[in-house]
Amino acid sequence: MDDDEEFTYALKTVLRDLRAQCPVQPDIRTDDDEFRGVMLYAPDGSGQGVYAEPDGRPAMLLAHVAEQVQEWAVEALWGQGESAVWPRCPAHPDTHPLAATVEQVEEGDAVWVCPSTGDTAARIGELPVSESGAGVSGRAFRRGR
Repeated sequence: MDDDEEFTYALKTVLRDLRAQCPVQPDIRTDDDEFRGVMLYAPDGSGQGVYAEPDGRPAMLLAHVAEQVQEWAVEALWGQGESAVWPRCPAHPDTHPLAATVEQVEEGDAVWVCPSTGDTAARIGELPVSESGAGVSGRAFRRGR
């Protein structure tokens, strides 16, 4: 798998979690051929770039992409007047979001953990569908606008 394929796989994995549990979904664009990533746009028109430089550790790449998508989601939720917590910690809802990390850094899994307890909630890409995310459709990548 080349670097672009690794990034695309990581992004699709994180977007699966976003569709499962976030009521605000991004408009995803690859606006600039020079930018090695994508832009996520919120309903209010604000955007944030998501990129990654693969280093041969897929779990680290996945956690890095998850952190960036999480930053976008928190801002987009706040902009829509929603609770700015994504993904919600099942043990502490509306208190803090889960944190993306890697268990056993060398060969581990990228996971969402409770930042208070360190308990693993799910692998990144495997969050259960919540009421707020149920039925949310993903948007395809598109170039420019």
